[in-house]
Amino acid sequence: MIRTEQLAKSYDAVGGVVDAVRGIDLAVGHGEFFGLLGPNGAGKSTTIGMLTTLVRPTGGRAEVDGIDVARHPVAVKRRIGLVGQQNSLDRLLNVAENVEFRGATSACPRRRPGSGRRSLLELFGLAQRRRAMVYHLSGGQAKRVMICRALVHRPDVLFLDEPTAGLDPQTRVNLWEVLGALHDDGQTILLTTHYMEEAERLCGRVAIIDHGRILACGTVAELTASAGTETVLTVHYDGPAAGIRGVGAHPGVSKVEISGTRLRVFSRDADGLLGELVAAGARAGRQVCDATVQRPSLERAFLTMTGREYPRMTDLTLRPVPAEVAPLSVPPSEPASLPDRGSRPVLAAGRPTVRRVSALVTFRAMFAREFRVMRRQGRPYWPGSPCSHC
Repeated sequence: MIRTEQLAKSYDAVGGVVDAVRGIDLAVGHGEFFGLLGPNGAGKSTTIGMLTTLVRPTGGRAEVDGIDVARHPVAVKRRIGLVGQQNSLDRLLNVAENVEFRGATSACPRRRPGSGRRSLLELFGLAQRRRAMVYHLSGGQAKRVMICRALVHRPDVLFLDEPTAGLDPQTRVNLWEVLGALHDDGQTILLTTHYMEEAERLCGRVAIIDHGRILACGTVAELTASAGTETVLTVHYDGPAAGIRGVGAHPGVSKVEISGTRLRVFSRDADGLLGELVAAGARAGRQVCDATVQRPSLERAFLTMTGREYPRMTDLTLRPVPAEVAPLSVPPSEPASLPDRGSRPVLAAGRPTVRRVSALVTFRAMFAREFRVMRRQGRPYWPGSPCSHC
């Protein structure tokens, strides 16, 4: 369903080139819930951007449902749904209109008008809010509307870019239940996240990405085992633990730490070890006051692979800009002259003027009003629209 080969993306930066994604290989099967787990700035969003045709790769190859992303972006867009990090709902439309407009602009199959929209809103618990404007929704409700909009054209693959970022715990759990129900119905989902609990609960397989590279890929159990993490038993006695002997002889024990009344044991095989610690303390005349067991987890495996420090600027590996694409520089003694355009201000290339922004806002408001009128009258949204029956 999703396949990448040495997929890479580089950006021009001041003084060099930043490699955001450095040749990753992924393979996601049909009906799989796959997770990309990594810290901020690891390359997760850039990878999803390339897979959804929003970012053009600078190297490698990517396919979605057997279609090359770079060569046939339109065909890929018809087969995918995307929920980004930011709220991208149209604020000039209400909840139902946002979902319906997405279906009208997609190659949806013919069906009874509004039936797909209403069923999705009921599935996500938004039927009572279908007339609400976007700016009246909470963060969790807006995220559910975005997922409804992404599913209205029945995509083969659903891409979720950190969908629960910034949500409260209750809303996050509710959204997990909705995503789990979608996966149970056979929906293929690719999720990016930096929440360990989210990856453990939802994803069948997880790929850990950092600095644009895939460090490991597999199930949660496989990742935990491959990281070499151990079970840590911490026991507090009612007296100094220095006199307790024989703990290190237990099979699988790799390290024993003693500090005051605390004894900490690291072991790959923790079966029966806690009872031995209690018995060893009793032989030394000590009683156990407290004991904790920390078993291997995805979080510990993640920290083992990625480290605990923030990435430094030296880790970004700035490469020199090739001479043929290096930006031209103007000597300080010869300032660049602005072209003569009368009294009109000259803005940087690609920066929209106030007049262009105002025209765009006016056009969107007119389009929203026309969209509502056409919907009430039952007319196609444009002549010859293949989706006028959505």
